[in-house]
Amino acid sequence: MNKPKVIITRKWPEAAEAKAKELFDVQLNEDDHKMSVSELQDAMRNADAVCPTVSDFQITSEILGVANRKCKMLGNFGVGFNNIDTNAAKKAGVVVTNTPGVLTDCTADIAMTLLLMVARRAGEGERLVRNKKWDGWRPTHMLSTKVTGKKLGFVGFGRIAQAVAQRAHFGFGMELSFYDPYPPSTEVIKKFNAKQYNSVEEVIKTADFVTLHCPGGGSNTNLMNAERLGMMKKTAFLINTARGDVVDEPALVKALQTGVIAGAGLDVFAKEPTVTEALLSMENVVLFPHLGSATTETRVAMGLCALENVQAFFDGKEPPNRVA
Repeated sequence: MNKPKVIITRKWPEAAEAKAKELFDVQLNEDDHKMSVSELQDAMRNADAVCPTVSDFQITSEILGVANRKCKMLGNFGVGFNNIDTNAAKKAGVVVTNTPGVLTDCTADIAMTLLLMVARRAGEGERLVRNKKWDGWRPTHMLSTKVTGKKLGFVGFGRIAQAVAQRAHFGFGMELSFYDPYPPSTEVIKKFNAKQYNSVEEVIKTADFVTLHCPGGGSNTNLMNAERLGMMKKTAFLINTARGDVVDEPALVKALQTGVIAGAGLDVFAKEPTVTEALLSMENVVLFPHLGSATTETRVAMGLCALENVQAFFDGKEPPNRVA
């Protein structure tokens, strides 16, 4: 029996690619280039399954609707899947899966890293030392914001948010609050002694740090706009490890420039890899190049999870992480 043909759109860690070769007739992206729309269309014609990533061009009806499409499923490499038009996929009869769970801890680590760095001015301080501009310790030099015991507000309280809560509450004694239209169990809420609010606005008005853990796209596009940023404390910090389009970047720039909020820690951006120019020169912003899941262990696990979904599909089983 011939193995299903699978095309992987970006380079994966070696161990994950080796597993793909073992399971399928696989076509790899050896030079790790961003595949063009026409290349993605060709992939739809030539593969039984395609494993895309968030960095690909949006997989819309233009790509899914090509003549003589062979592809029957998209095994997305990532927990987010706003790079795929799931409505178009459903209409075309193409199954879509993602890779949740395996990147939870590493993304939570990055959220806490951003929070600590922007609060304690770590990026600014590191640049000072590297540029040989540090002139020694003194009592008022680079005063920053204490993290321990402060109020941390969550917009979204799913797996990753709860992993951040574990670190923040039990590691730093932070007081937690959250808004989520699909809240976790009462047991989870009690575990973190978290206060549940009925709106985003209620959370952000009281928090010293606001951390975003909601899906991108749709009604969440520009969720953190000028109005909501204006509701935050002037001493508060915004942390985003969710999706870049959740934040209105021009509004954020203005809020940072005018002291509406104290700072921001960003791992994701609205138009990656392009970053709004004004953010690049701000000392009260920490900027990461989408590092949330970027550990070898996690990226291998994501690849294996994507392959597990593909294998289940071709075995005639329901893929464990189907989203469309």
